[in-house]
Amino acid sequence: MDAGMLQQRVEGLEAIKKKALEMATKGNDSLEVRDFVSEAKKALAYELPDEEAFRKAVNATRAYIKKKEK
Repeated sequence: MDAGMLQQRVEGLEAIKKKALEMATKGNDSLEVRDFVSEAKKALAYELPDEEAFRKAVNATRAYIKKKEK
């Protein structure tokens, strides 16, 4: 992930944090806040995918499956 994309991700996560804190301060239910954070992080992941993390996850899954087959 290049520096520009990483900066955008950090800014997106900071915006999610700010909104979640505002929701909690206003008295929203903790489940609502948690759902908001989960959905917002998913949307951010689709907008700014981390291909390196994806490759690592795929390789780890392949290694696990290969080890399990033996």
